[in-house]
Amino acid sequence: MIRRLSMILYGTVAALLIAGPISAHHGGAAFESTPITLKGTVEEFDFINPHCQLFFTVTDDSGKVAKWDGEFTNPGALHRRGLTKDTFKAGDQITLTGDRARNGANVIRVLKMQMPDGREITVLGPDDN
Repeated sequence: MIRRLSMILYGTVAALLIAGPISAHHGGAAFESTPITLKGTVEEFDFINPHCQLFFTVTDDSGKVAKWDGEFTNPGALHRRGLTKDTFKAGDQITLTGDRARNGANVIRVLKMQMPDGREITVLGPDDN
């Protein structure tokens, strides 16, 4: 009986310790709250859980090229907006608007984007993580 109670207690403590970091992951604390807009060229699109990622390059006015990482919501939410793993092709020209990483890294949490065909899509809504 004591062994069973100990196992339940240890299991509960372990679940509580894990729950904190998991819920902390789904926030915008790592990103600034002032959106920026970037125009770039698609390198690669990973349509995978837990968050899709778009790797792209941005060329500034002086010709310097910088690699960027666009973080999206999950594939299910993107699919509901009409996006698939084949939405982006290497070489596509895109415009992304979103929140830049607070640590200054070339990472943007994508809020909306303009597709190569000119369509504008809101990517991250209030119900998305």
